Amino acid sequence: MSVPKPEYPRPDFDRSERWLTLNGDWGFEPAGGEPTSIVVPFAWETSASTVHRTWLESAVYRRAVTVPTEWNGSRVILSFGAVHHVARVLVDGQLVGVHTGGYTSFEFDITEFVTPGEPAELAVEVHAPADKRAIPHGKQRSIPQDDYDGVSFTPTSGIWQSVWLEARGRTYVAAAAVRGDSLTEFAVSGSVAGDAAAGASVVVTVEGRQTTIVADADGRFEGILALEDPRLWSPADPQLYSIKFRVGDGAAADRVVATAGLRSIETRGESLYLNGRRLYVRGVLDQGYWPESGLTAPDDVSLVRDLDLARELGFNLVRKHLKFEEPRWLHEADRMGMLVWAEPACPSRFTPEAAQAFEEQLPDLVQRDGNHPSIVVWGLYNEEWGLDWDIPGSSERADAAVHAYETMRALDRSRPIVENSGWSHVRTDLVDWHYYDEDPAKWAANLAALASGEKETFEVKLGPDFFVDKSFYGSADFPRAGVPILNSEFGAGFTSLERAWHVRWQTQEIRRHDRFAGYVYTELTDVEHEMAGLLDTERRRKDWGGLNPADSNADTVLVVDLVPQRAGADIPVPSEPLVLDVRVSHHGETSIDAVLHAAWSAPGSPLPPASREAVDARAPQTVEPFAVSEPVSLRLPAPSGPARLHLWLEVDGRSIAHTFVDAAEIEQPNRRGARTS
Repeated sequence: MSVPKPEYPRPDFDRSERWLTLNGDWGFEPAGGEPTSIVVPFAWETSASTVHRTWLESAVYRRAVTVPTEWNGSRVILSFGAVHHVARVLVDGQLVGVHTGGYTSFEFDITEFVTPGEPAELAVEVHAPADKRAIPHGKQRSIPQDDYDGVSFTPTSGIWQSVWLEARGRTYVAAAAVRGDSLTEFAVSGSVAGDAAAGASVVVTVEGRQTTIVADADGRFEGILALEDPRLWSPADPQLYSIKFRVGDGAAADRVVATAGLRSIETRGESLYLNGRRLYVRGVLDQGYWPESGLTAPDDVSLVRDLDLARELGFNLVRKHLKFEEPRWLHEADRMGMLVWAEPACPSRFTPEAAQAFEEQLPDLVQRDGNHPSIVVWGLYNEEWGLDWDIPGSSERADAAVHAYETMRALDRSRPIVENSGWSHVRTDLVDWHYYDEDPAKWAANLAALASGEKETFEVKLGPDFFVDKSFYGSADFPRAGVPILNSEFGAGFTSLERAWHVRWQTQEIRRHDRFAGYVYTELTDVEHEMAGLLDTERRRKDWGGLNPADSNADTVLVVDLVPQRAGADIPVPSEPLVLDVRVSHHGETSIDAVLHAAWSAPGSPLPPASREAVDARAPQTVEPFAVSEPVSLRLPAPSGPARLHLWLEVDGRSIAHTFVDAAEIEQPNRRGARTS
């Protein structure tokens, strides 16, 4: 069979000149079962692995490995993208090392365990406990179950990201951080390992300019890389630089190429700024699951396609939920200019040991992924999972959230950090909140109250019949102003038609309030039983009832002053002329002079070109950036029956914003609960 996922796993830290993939068929010995085979790198629960077995807790992987003879004299590094949860690695029966943590990448130097040109047996003994409550596991299902089992999915056990060998110099660059938040130069730091790390000369080259940095006695190095004509990385212009590191000379030298960008992300008062320019987040939550392969993308095309799909839907940020995604995905986000909110998996129950295990992931996360300019937010805990939903009532749990924040801040000061996504903030750079509501009137009223400061609490459904009020804040001491506020989970509706309807109306209500710094819609795709995606599990579009989600997620959107009644019937069919107030939310860099148009058309119709010639109303508008405009009133004739009212905004004859209002017969429930017209 062909080797799955044959691409080099680290294009962002590239040593692809001398590497060997170990993906493919391995021997597989499940505890208490018959030996068989497994396809790496797919979790043993998945059909892609060919094992397709759930609740297995231990197994041994085996395969023969032959290091190429041309690697003689080099160091040989065995690398794992991720193994859940404990991996004990042996070569020819000798223990090489043990790694704990199901989401972090790791490597072992096996130079002394192998001879180039001669086969060796590689074995990986894996333990993946069914009871995951005290270990980082995100939304993997646990037995006993998590408190949030209803939104948990099939576990991911064993080797679930690529495995490969690399040849490196006898003295080599083990890690390198490249930060371009100054916007004028790169600050580099890192470590050298191997035969002569102390005092090693690290030659760094960018755009032909060479700098030599000498490592200290511990093999650490740091320096500044000046640039002749700095060019910033941004979503509109995702400029990347290749930074070449070399230790030694000639064929025996160690070489690695890191990718980075000049990009700053900061908070100023209640706003976000990217490279000194105001940023409004239009994000989507992405859980990174596939039907046949679970948390592992089935192939490289599928992995990066999700980024293209998110962009097509109008989003400028992807919140990768409770998962360290593969570096190839992050590299593509860098290349295309997609912003990323990155976050680790968390445990589900609090103990000091569980909190420590959670934090132990963070150095690896920052070391592996910190160079990516696309990452603009670090998330930590999610919805108090691992903190027993009790930050306000437990100083110990609140302290754990604060400690996680401070741990991450010590690792990386260049990005905003969210200590507990959803609510109950005690120390954070962004006040984010998760709010789901099926009632358009309540949604609009509650958002207005949250934006004005009249309210700081909102209702959260924690179980089928269990509702609680959660607050933005988990402490009376947290400042009530001066920190950006943004929604990072929302969405409603049971059918795909209802969900698209809520996208249209709920998103416009968020855009109505200038105080909010953005939003993250839940979610990009369906996952198993969770059918909340704009796309299904196979990444196919659903029935959106005529909505183009990109219209709701555009730089410029129309905000209609009405509370809709239901999907397909926003308002009753008017019997008299309709007066409608419309505002504009514009997040461009400059003001615009535009003309608002309105035209009735057939029910369910898209906006046809002919509508622009049959306009029922129009009004000029001047719109300032990041300030919702005052309403413009449109007076429209009554349609002859059910119809769709298209509204669009033109600048120089080009449409830059579009929405619609459906007029239909409104059904009312009868006494028995049936619906009548």
